[in-house]
Amino acid sequence: MLRIGPVQLKTNLLLAPIAGYCDLAFRTICREQGGLGLASTDLLSPQGLLRGTATSLDLAQTNDFDKPICMQLYGGDPAIMAEGALWAVKHGATVVDINMGCPVDKVTKKDGGSRLLCIPDTAEEIVRACVRVLEPLGVPLTCKMRLGWFDDQPVASWLAPRLIDAGVCAVTIHGRTTQQKFQGEVNHDGIARVVEAVGNHCKAAGHTVPVIGNGDVRQPQDAVNMLRRTGCAGVMIGRGALSTPWLFRDSWAAINNQPIPAEPTTAEKLDIIRRYFALMIQTRDEHYAMFQIRRRMSWFGKRLGQELDPRGRPVGCKPLKEAVRVAKSPAEVLDRLAEFEAGGLRGGMEVGEIEHDAAAR
Repeated sequence: MLRIGPVQLKTNLLLAPIAGYCDLAFRTICREQGGLGLASTDLLSPQGLLRGTATSLDLAQTNDFDKPICMQLYGGDPAIMAEGALWAVKHGATVVDINMGCPVDKVTKKDGGSRLLCIPDTAEEIVRACVRVLEPLGVPLTCKMRLGWFDDQPVASWLAPRLIDAGVCAVTIHGRTTQQKFQGEVNHDGIARVVEAVGNHCKAAGHTVPVIGNGDVRQPQDAVNMLRRTGCAGVMIGRGALSTPWLFRDSWAAINNQPIPAEPTTAEKLDIIRRYFALMIQTRDEHYAMFQIRRRMSWFGKRLGQELDPRGRPVGCKPLKEAVRVAKSPAEVLDRLAEFEAGGLRGGMEVGEIEHDAAAR
């Protein structure tokens, strides 16, 4: 298990703050599958929270089931970030995180996200400003960063100890640089160097701060490998959970050398999709839920249509994805899911599946 400051988690598995995907509905279905120790909101603009803009407030939605919850802030102004941190606590945050890893231009151009890796003095000022308001409330501050901005200029191994001295209670390292964005493979050695640097620093200071590894965890063994190869204390899972909300459950079993539960049946997977869709309507509205289910089916569909045809290939569910994409109402979405469950809307392997099949033959 993992401890972040005064917060004891039930597992050492965390849901990453995936921009555009980590809404309350998705966090809920991940929690319902089991194994999730801490979930994070989408990255939040402190200015948006303080102004009460609808988008920011929607992204920050939480409830009693959605605990413990981390609210992640991005920006480059220490005073505003501190105000945002206080807002987050007043609205239910168990943990507050500073985004130092987002590589998207609209974030980095405002000195937020991974741009902070290039301006370490500002990063430290933000941490100190946030700690000043959070520490009296007993709420820990964490940060999530990349290895560095450029591939040949690692930063995290020396910046992380500096931020710990400023008051950070845990550090998450995405094993890529800003230059890489999401290309290439996660750099376990780079994460391991940060773990070592933080360990040596904390040993000398007489305390312990966990480092959490992040990147390319798509199946349970990936989580095990992250822990073994890097020495990190926990694993944060991002895109791998979008198609497999039960990945935390399975990874927790693998980490504890227990049998991995059977994959959900097609009917159970469809129930998870229906549950997500209903929660989106409940927590947002029908219009937004329709927008989300159309784009989410590309992810959910990766785990549907796994039955094999006579040639041993996955049947596929491309017709279902298309049917949901063009659906005009929630009732029509539910009808298409029921049609798939009854055996229809199957077939049409995706391009990647066709290439994999060709290579296998």
